[in-house]
Amino acid sequence: MTMLADFPITKRWPAEHPDRIQLYYLPTPNGLKVSIALEEMGLPYEAHKVDFGAQDQMTPEFLSLNPNNKIPAIIDPDGPGGAPLGLWESGAILMYLAEKSGQLLPEEPQARWETVQWLMWQMGGIGPMFGQVGFFVKFGGKDYEDTRPRQRYVDEAERLLNVLDGQLSGQDWITGSYSIADIAVAPWLRSLRDFYQAGDLVDWDEFDHVDDYLNRFLAREAVARALP
Repeated sequence: MTMLADFPITKRWPAEHPDRIQLYYLPTPNGLKVSIALEEMGLPYEAHKVDFGAQDQMTPEFLSLNPNNKIPAIIDPDGPGGAPLGLWESGAILMYLAEKSGQLLPEEPQARWETVQWLMWQMGGIGPMFGQVGFFVKFGGKDYEDTRPRQRYVDEAERLLNVLDGQLSGQDWITGSYSIADIAVAPWLRSLRDFYQAGDLVDWDEFDHVDDYLNRFLAREAVARALP
């Protein structure tokens, strides 16, 4: 039977608590999705920093768990059937943790698929588009003389914020009840507003429901515990 110690990544990041979920991450929006979910669900975990400055994500040990060399990734020592499970891609991890804990993903089919729908919306839209805005305003792209690439992503980010603002009209959370869809979306909003400081670019102040939503999310105790 496969054991936690059989995963090569545990040689580079030894587990002090091998009975807990092992989380390999940085506190980026994608990394925070998983740490927030673990805190909200009350699942014991042990976090390991994957240092991109040291190229940890390109080491053979990390690639043995995630060949896509991105964070986050997890190993659950008590996976399906009691065997350890390694998993990567933040959306897949959120769905797995929700099923494991029986929390934050409705059982009723219509509500369940509505939640999955908004989770996929974040994965395919909010994450990639907000990340590109961040590149052009915070990182190497800020030095580009041609402003057209940046504007393309700014416009799309603004469109997505408008979609979200409409969805939040009259309700506190994206699908009415707090779920993994919120855990997926809100860390990216925080990054756009607070880390990238791109609010003026995307007309953040036009989206009152979004701003209130983000502040409501950040006020949650489990979210506060997960934030650096």
